[in-house]
Amino acid sequence: MRTIVVVPTYNEAENLPQLVRALLDLGLPDLRILVVDDRSPDGTGEVAEALARAHPGRLLVCHRDGPRGLGPAYREGFRLALETDAEAIVQMDADLSHPPAAIPQMLERMPDCHVVVGSRYVPGGRVDPRWGPGRYWLSRWGNFYARAVLGLKVRDATAGFKCWRRDALARMPLDRVRSTGYIFQVEMAYIAQRLGYRVCEIPIFFEDRRVGRSKMDWRIKIEAALRVWELRWRYRDLRPIARENLR
Repeated sequence: MRTIVVVPTYNEAENLPQLVRALLDLGLPDLRILVVDDRSPDGTGEVAEALARAHPGRLLVCHRDGPRGLGPAYREGFRLALETDAEAIVQMDADLSHPPAAIPQMLERMPDCHVVVGSRYVPGGRVDPRWGPGRYWLSRWGNFYARAVLGLKVRDATAGFKCWRRDALARMPLDRVRSTGYIFQVEMAYIAQRLGYRVCEIPIFFEDRRVGRSKMDWRIKIEAALRVWELRWRYRDLRPIARENLR
């Protein structure tokens, strides 16, 4: 299956070469990588260009000029991915917290699902013990809060490791998505459910980042807490796609 992996980056110069190596080592000849760099001051963009030269045809690089943020980076990456011939679009973090080895299993589920989620919170899913209890329970609470407010069925509502079927991603109203931080993941999950998509979850081990600092800060946490309620209002008019038009 022709696959493109969209990887947004900001200050991931040390992690990116390891991630690219792990993705290419999967042995999937039709897999390509799209790095979307947010003007990283640590030289991530230059590292990505060097990797693209080392792996011609396998790695593409987008240097963003617009406002920084996870949401805008993914919207740009998805737009570019849909301009390729990819049949599946994977989204994942650059910090090695998402296991590339799970991608083949995600692709196996594509015929039956519109989107496959790499989940920490289904049976078999785990998080790195290095997270510590404080961070773990904050994540669980944020996940519970988003699911309760929005009525989400997916167990890991804040998951950032997903594989989209091309036709499903193409129908997502990305022009309406406004989230900039990690609440972007919740917004995409909510839209998918509102459209009636079949969302499947597979268990993953979520590893704490090996190098660098997390991008999570209090501004992002406040955005997440407030925007969950706004999402209910924003998408109140969104209706499921007719069953005959969903395959």
